Amino acid sequence: MSEFLAEIIGTMILIILGGGVIGGVVLKKSKAEGAGWIVISIGWGLGVAMGVYAVGSVSGAHLNPAVTIGFASIGEFPWAKVPMYLGAQLIGAFVGAVIVFFQYLPHWKETEDKGAKLGVFSTDPAVKSAPSNLVSEIIGTFVLVMGLLFIGANQFTEGLNPAIVGLLILAIGVSLGGTTGYAINPARDLGPRIAHAILPIIGKGDSNWKYAWIPVLGPIIGGVYGAVFYNTMFVGEVDGLFWVMSAVIAVIFATALTTELKKHNGPIKSSNSSNEKEAV
Repeated sequence: MSEFLAEIIGTMILIILGGGVIGGVVLKKSKAEGAGWIVISIGWGLGVAMGVYAVGSVSGAHLNPAVTIGFASIGEFPWAKVPMYLGAQLIGAFVGAVIVFFQYLPHWKETEDKGAKLGVFSTDPAVKSAPSNLVSEIIGTFVLVMGLLFIGANQFTEGLNPAIVGLLILAIGVSLGGTTGYAINPARDLGPRIAHAILPIIGKGDSNWKYAWIPVLGPIIGGVYGAVFYNTMFVGEVDGLFWVMSAVIAVIFATALTTELKKHNGPIKSSNSSNEKEAV
């Protein structure tokens, strides 16, 4: 098997099980309906673990452009292979989403909520705020890539590494995933979002393309920073990319904080103004 095919199959497995668990939880008349966020996080963790078990020995099972680009940024993966890996991951995610569509074929017409249908395919924030949503994806993917490097630096019983990676995904999901649905993977969100746009899903709404850039850009930034941060702090190899990424992260975090503070202060001023008028 080629590395290209391996990344397609591994990412496809990830989406079949990850998107599949969301479908089971949110679509009407599913026996798993309403099972909750913990079940979704477990499903994604096991989906990643199975994908890694399937193709880890062939391609290293990146299954995620943020991982591929992050590893390449510190010399752990050749840049020449990056386009091929990214293409395979996007194809695999799209194919996996199509399979999930067929798995729940009778349930689309039973579900009126257009947002729930889109949620089976791609992510959406619990509270819409672009800078803060971007921060959430950066943090989640930062933890993912650093965690993968931590796992790679330790010795585990043969065959256990994929399970540990699955537990890492589960931990990120239950701890950090409640804000944006933790895409932490550009292919995981973009491939299925394209599938949602193309497939004849009964009663679907739009594919929310105005949000789609966040689960693509956020994980790439977080993945690269996770890799260079690990290389700087744990390996002792400091280069210019670390300082550039640190500056970018600082600007993004400051923008998110400023945006939220402005939202908070606006209503307070309005309320005070209203109270003054009443007092007069």
